[in-house]
Amino acid sequence: MQQQTRTRSPLLATFALLFLHSPRLFAQPSPAAVAAFNAYTQTIESRLAQQHRSSTNFLSVDSNPQTLGRLCAGELILEKITPAQAQTSGALLHHWRGTAFAPGATAADFEHLLTNFNAYPVHFSPEVLQANLVSQQGDHLQATMRVRQRHVITVLMDTAYDITSSRLDAHHGYSISRSTRISELDPKTSRVLSTNEEHGFLWRLNTYWSYEERDGGLYLQIESVSLTRAIPTGLGWAIGPYVESIPRESLDFTLRSAVIAIKKGSQ
Repeated sequence: MQQQTRTRSPLLATFALLFLHSPRLFAQPSPAAVAAFNAYTQTIESRLAQQHRSSTNFLSVDSNPQTLGRLCAGELILEKITPAQAQTSGALLHHWRGTAFAPGATAADFEHLLTNFNAYPVHFSPEVLQANLVSQQGDHLQATMRVRQRHVITVLMDTAYDITSSRLDAHHGYSISRSTRISELDPKTSRVLSTNEEHGFLWRLNTYWSYEERDGGLYLQIESVSLTRAIPTGLGWAIGPYVESIPRESLDFTLRSAVIAIKKGSQ
């Protein structure tokens, strides 16, 4: 296994560099790509709005005892929901969903975690370097973050989000986070890259949290929808699996970190 990792890493690094330096069709997403992303996320938000009207089927999770047993045993269930026609107008859409269970945690524990932005660099380290609450009006928030992701290559970004949270009752709640700005930075100097210098690693990111307190703990579910630069023509066989693995790994990290943080807070 170790030998496979050593031989695969240089090859993966080569593919990543090909993606990094290959011609960029669009420095920013085209209007058609943005429209497709907005239309897709609207369908998700319509579905979630329907789910969140009742405590029955509040989460998109199989309720059979075997699945619930896996969650209660500490397993994270990750699902790829990306549509078959995910590439459009020089962009690629990614949609993943993750579900977990935090024993002993409450809805209030998770709500405190979501709104305590000063603690994000602690709870979501090493990906989140800085997080700040910009404004708040009731359950409507504006926040900024500086994030760093390392997937063979290092990507540094300044991001801003519009966040709305709500509750069905004391045991059921949800949060919608929509990116309003994503700027790529030079990972060595933290200089903001110009439009022509950006690589399109992340153009849009919407995150949807749903949570339900029952069975002696808290079920957490997160859906992540992102828009990135499309895979260059001819490199899909090599770079495709690498590009598609990044949203999954990021979702896994975020969900796992949230579970650990609220379990610590509830002890």
